[in-house]
Amino acid sequence: MKKKNLFLVVVTGLALGAAGVGLMLLGNPANMGFCIACFIRDTSGALHLHSAPVVQYARPEIIGLILGSFIISIVTKEYKGRGGSSPLTRFVLGFFVMISALVFLGCPLRMVLRMAAGDLNAWVGLIGFVAGIFIGVQFLKRGYSLGRTHKKNALEGATLPIVQVVLLVMLLVGGLLASSESGPGAARAPIWIALLLALVIGALAQRSRLCQMGGFRDLIMLKDPHLFWGGLAIFVAALIFNLAASTFKLSFIGQPIAHSQWLWNFLPMVGVGLGSALLGGCPMRQLVLTGTGNVDSAITVLGLLVGAAFSHNFGLASGGEVIEEGVRVSGGATPAGQIATIVSLVVMVVIAVAYTKKREVQKERI
Repeated sequence: MKKKNLFLVVVTGLALGAAGVGLMLLGNPANMGFCIACFIRDTSGALHLHSAPVVQYARPEIIGLILGSFIISIVTKEYKGRGGSSPLTRFVLGFFVMISALVFLGCPLRMVLRMAAGDLNAWVGLIGFVAGIFIGVQFLKRGYSLGRTHKKNALEGATLPIVQVVLLVMLLVGGLLASSESGPGAARAPIWIALLLALVIGALAQRSRLCQMGGFRDLIMLKDPHLFWGGLAIFVAALIFNLAASTFKLSFIGQPIAHSQWLWNFLPMVGVGLGSALLGGCPMRQLVLTGTGNVDSAITVLGLLVGAAFSHNFGLASGGEVIEEGVRVSGGATPAGQIATIVSLVVMVVIAVAYTKKREVQKERI
């Protein structure tokens, strides 16, 4: 079973890496063929939760990930409604993970896709991501926990997957959702190809339990590289495809929809790593768990959605860097985004301390 699962983990990683580059070549934004944070941000814009005109589109990749996991979990009889593990705290963590990701300009998945395309800023982000997970592991070792989940009504667990079906219908009908006419939101792979690939990857991710945060967490905490190989497979597949398509460009500057402010690539990804460790899964893993009936993950996804809207409504999200004659003339992390990054880290540490102490008190009472 272990060998079979490792095979699935690697296959899922290879599929993600290939899809990330393939969808970019088919029309998705440069170095953003598959990005959970960016695509949830686009979807929030499509729902009129923010008014940034260049990032509004109900991404079929998000719909497909949730529904792919939902369908395969029903087929394999793994679907079950469950939740109740500090839901409001999970919402808050999801909210701040998204704010951090949009200062960096990408989730852990896009980070790896950017690395595989030669973006050296993403490697700075990787260092921050691992550092954040390392901090989270220290709290996990000391007893951090958001509590146990409890059985929920099956319909409650299916609420967000059902919403995805409604969203897909609205997308296909046209005219019901906001839709960018320029910018990243207007860069789109064909709907049915994007949806089909996401359905397959959602099913694979549900079966393999692939999680980019989990790969580093297990490696640091348990010395278990099992999930790590899946993350490495994403990089290898994307690198091969980028080299084959001549889309690999090794540099810090001039990278698409990115910035070269090293501190604001590092610190936001510390927040994404720490927040994901405290949540028990990276943003993609939260989508996949949502499809299996996990209400806590669904609430986390709603936190990500609201965090994306908040970021653009209040100018927290970074902008793609514009370089003229070697000098940055626009883009990068905004002052508000820099402050929000620090606030995010502080809130996450406070939550980590509070829920670690809570468990220690419970042990003393026992």
